[in-house]
Amino acid sequence: MKNAFASLLTLALLALVTGCKGGDKDPKAPAGDAAKPEASAPQAGGNALTIKGSDTMVILGQQWAEAFMKANPDQRIQVTGGGSGTGIAALLNGTTEIAMSSRSIKPAEAQQLQTRLKVQARETPVARDGVTFYVHESNPVRALSIDQLQAIYLGDVKNWKEVGGSDARIVVYSRENSSGTYVFVKDEVLKGEDFTSEALTLPGTAAVVNAVAKEKHGIGFGGAAYGKGIRELAVKVGNEEVAPSEANIQSGLYPLSRDLFFYTRGEPSGAAKTFIDFALSPEGQSIVTRVGYFPLKK
Repeated sequence: MKNAFASLLTLALLALVTGCKGGDKDPKAPAGDAAKPEASAPQAGGNALTIKGSDTMVILGQQWAEAFMKANPDQRIQVTGGGSGTGIAALLNGTTEIAMSSRSIKPAEAQQLQTRLKVQARETPVARDGVTFYVHESNPVRALSIDQLQAIYLGDVKNWKEVGGSDARIVVYSRENSSGTYVFVKDEVLKGEDFTSEALTLPGTAAVVNAVAKEKHGIGFGGAAYGKGIRELAVKVGNEEVAPSEANIQSGLYPLSRDLFFYTRGEPSGAAKTFIDFALSPEGQSIVTRVGYFPLKK
């Protein structure tokens, strides 16, 4: 019995010693490392600069990001769309460093940022654009006044023959209400009134262009850079038809000219500032031209 008891006691002591050593754990490792084996590992996307918002600007943002990362291979940038409102909301809740917006920030949004985070929204114009109305290439209409566009998008004019076109029902395409371009058209064309309930809402400018390119009686709107495969309408100003050309948009003669913006929480710093400086540099502004928008005035 004594021998058996001694053997059991020896085995127990060996097990206790082995357990205290921690198996394969390095005895020189600091206490607590075993419980957090990935404590020092960088989190996925943790060092990426996030840019979110305007679908009008998403291609431009991606082009800027690609050029910037090529020159700065250690910097990762994530660019996503969703609409200007979505980008500004992400800025408010801290999930993006830069919000892209094709409209100015609303006073209520700026106040939320001030109240919630105690910082002011910093607005940086980064490019020029002209909101453009698109029609099918076969449509005989070449220009419409703001009043005519308003009547179409309010649903007061439903047939192309009422504005100089063929006898056909107008198929109206619009953007979702989180879009900065939607807000711009509502403010500048509809004068704050609501879009017709017959307007077909699409999730992005590219989708609007694609729809109008396939629907010969359609009309839609979006940024100038997306006007491919369709025809852009001039806007009648008095007796003059003003096209959304670079010269007219740069000068503001085109009545639906606008700036495209970056918004940050206070003055940008670190990677955000470096990226914004790049977007405003001669190289960055040349990308604006290549994408199809217009550089800022020098």
